[in-house]
Amino acid sequence: MEEKKNRLSILTNGIIKENPVLVLVLGTCPTLAVTTQAVNGVGMGVAAMVVLICSNVFISLLKNVIPDKVRIPCYIVVIAAFVTVVQFLLKAYLPDLDKALGLFIPLIVVNCIILGRAEMFANKNSVIDSALDGVGMGIGFTLALTAMGCIRELIGNGTIFGIAVTAGHIDPMAIFMLAPGGFFTFGCLIALVNKLTNGKPSKNKENGCAGCPSAAACGQAQGNEGGAQ
Repeated sequence: MEEKKNRLSILTNGIIKENPVLVLVLGTCPTLAVTTQAVNGVGMGVAAMVVLICSNVFISLLKNVIPDKVRIPCYIVVIAAFVTVVQFLLKAYLPDLDKALGLFIPLIVVNCIILGRAEMFANKNSVIDSALDGVGMGIGFTLALTAMGCIRELIGNGTIFGIAVTAGHIDPMAIFMLAPGGFFTFGCLIALVNKLTNGKPSKNKENGCAGCPSAAACGQAQGNEGGAQ
């Protein structure tokens, strides 16, 4: 019973409590760039979720085989393989979506959400738990991108998923299709999640920047920059 409860917690944590975008503030580059339309948010979220689930499972299976000194390059190779498969599938079956998402599909390889979960979760947990973590985080990422896409598309273009909603009634605010509108929407959604969680997001440090394999390098770079100043 306790095991089922723990696995349910793993599955649901990524949706709100540890949402990778709105709580952990990871993966903000594709979040802000591709969410000018709701369909792009869904496509990007699902693509990242597929890669996250597959890479988590594969890395969990190989965690006792991959040498510790080269684990990060190995993770990148595994992730890159699944990203390539996803990109080929998009090109074959959803070419319009592939064109709309453009460079951000191959950039999933270095998405800190994918690398962070591989390093801090899949590398330490069972295959089933790693798969559930990938599903939960993937759903949270997809929901965040979809919500941003719907808001920006509705206010900025008067449509949702290409269907006219406010056309002829409210003049679109084109700024929401630009970077300022993206940051404004992003901030409002973060505030909403803080309100829903009473301002008490997960305190698990391994899920934030500390969970990213590049955290040490980032910290060193910031230190060098501070010293230079």
